[in-house]
Amino acid sequence: MTAKRADFLVAPGKTFRLADRDPADTGKLTKPQGEKRLEQARERMHELQEKLFAQNEWALLVIFQAMDGAGKDSTIEHVMSGLNPAGCQVFSFKAPSSEELDHDFLWRTTRCLPERGRIGVFNRSYYEEVLVVRVHPEFLEGEKLPRPLVTDRIWAERFEDINAFERYVSRQGFKVVKFFLNVSQKEQHERFLARLDEPEKNWKFSVEDVAKRGLWEKYMAAYEDMIANTSTEHAPWHVIPADKKWFMRAMVAETMVTAMEELELKFPALNEKQQKKLEEARAGLAAEKK
Repeated sequence: MTAKRADFLVAPGKTFRLADRDPADTGKLTKPQGEKRLEQARERMHELQEKLFAQNEWALLVIFQAMDGAGKDSTIEHVMSGLNPAGCQVFSFKAPSSEELDHDFLWRTTRCLPERGRIGVFNRSYYEEVLVVRVHPEFLEGEKLPRPLVTDRIWAERFEDINAFERYVSRQGFKVVKFFLNVSQKEQHERFLARLDEPEKNWKFSVEDVAKRGLWEKYMAAYEDMIANTSTEHAPWHVIPADKKWFMRAMVAETMVTAMEELELKFPALNEKQQKKLEEARAGLAAEKK
């Protein structure tokens, strides 16, 4: 059982090629082993979440990006099940509204950052601004940017802005964990067919998703450039193989556990005055029994 977080971490400053990452990799795990590790990771995450919530200092921001059909929704569902809903917030970001287009591109996601003590999950994020907007330039035209600001450097500038933003929030107590769920074009094809063939999955199907398949190479180039330029020490990317959902979920869960363990979370310790009040309360409750 050799698969571990470091296998999928994109080292900051190193050359990154998406073609070097196998979407079908399972790290020599079998499906039963992967499912067991997912369950163990969820149990550990539950323990850590209680400490995160009680300590109320750190926040965990988890970002998912992927092509359609990679399994973002199901991964969030399986990995986060068993956690206290009061300590989790999940936001899905689709095409921006007219109100959102009247603000900077980070505005709508910044409003949804998790509170201290909580886990915030972004299903898509501000990274759409260097992915779908890059592949579809017509979307950029609708963002109301002053024309002199739309130059050949706009994508590099957005990488700089994102890196600065993530560095800022990390300095404010946000642990940023980013996942690219790396599904192959072949596996996406099979999943789209399943959405058509199985009535209970028809609602997931979108004609737009099929249209994007014709732009696969452009999307892969955009993802590769994005990951290479925004995997930093304070907010690195993890490229998780997504062709086998059981493996993908286990690796996401274990990576989240590792990230939370790095925070060295602890239950708050009571000071002498608080301890004294606790003993008084205990004595009061004991007296009620009599």
